Amino acid sequence: MDPGKLLLFTVRGLSTAAYLFIVSARLSLVFGALRVINMAHGSLYMIAAFVTVVVAAQIGAVGGFWTGLLVAVIVTGLIGALIEVVVLRRVYREQHLIQLLGTYALTLIIAGAVRLIFGADYRSVKAPSIFSGHFVIAGYSYASYQFFMIGAALVIGAGVFLLMFRTALGRNIRAAVSDSELLSASGVNVARLYTTVFAIGAGLAALGGAIVAPNLAIGGSMDTDILVLAFAISVIGGLGSIIGSLVGALIVGEVISFGLFNQYTNQYALAFVFIVMVAVLVIRPWGLFGKVEQ
Repeated sequence: MDPGKLLLFTVRGLSTAAYLFIVSARLSLVFGALRVINMAHGSLYMIAAFVTVVVAAQIGAVGGFWTGLLVAVIVTGLIGALIEVVVLRRVYREQHLIQLLGTYALTLIIAGAVRLIFGADYRSVKAPSIFSGHFVIAGYSYASYQFFMIGAALVIGAGVFLLMFRTALGRNIRAAVSDSELLSASGVNVARLYTTVFAIGAGLAALGGAIVAPNLAIGGSMDTDILVLAFAISVIGGLGSIIGSLVGALIVGEVISFGLFNQYTNQYALAFVFIVMVAVLVIRPWGLFGKVEQ
């Protein structure tokens, strides 16, 4: 295999893994803290992508993308907080099936609202000018924006780690997972903590949607597309594990990238992801970094 082409597909896999990690980290954060499986996960990602495109188009090339990203994170975070207060608080103690049905209903409502507000046409947004160029390595062209996506994922991943293990909020989140009643007895407002966690998680989904917007066509089906991959990553890495999300995203990103390597395998790229997922389920049903539910 040509080393230059090998590097090209590796970098493409890393850039795919970058936005997949940002989105799936939110799924793991919310499940790890709230023990809720949220089917509306992809909907928040889609909302952020559309908001980014619309705001960037209104403002223009200079600063449009960055403003769109900021607005998308704020708007999606607020929507996430509203979803937690109105819907999820009523299903925390219910079986996972009830949670799935409730949040799946949200995906249908949000998908219909997005089509009414933004229309059915696909949209796109240009990458910020500082990352709009290309450069050549070993005879192959690379988009600067791919490396921005990889760097952004590393920074966001480090930020989530510091939040969870170096702040009082992270300590309370981990305590809520162990014993929410004891945490409440110590004076912490657990209901407000859960809303904060879900809003932060929605912000992560928003970052994923905004960052990927210049790299993908933005349309009404992107919520289900990302949801399938995010759950595959969480199953592979272990639902509730941020490290698992990182490793799972790397595996899925590279499998997709190299699955597209030639004409004989490109139509099966997504199937390869699920082959890996099934293999992990057979060998370690709780995921590579997950923990067995007690």
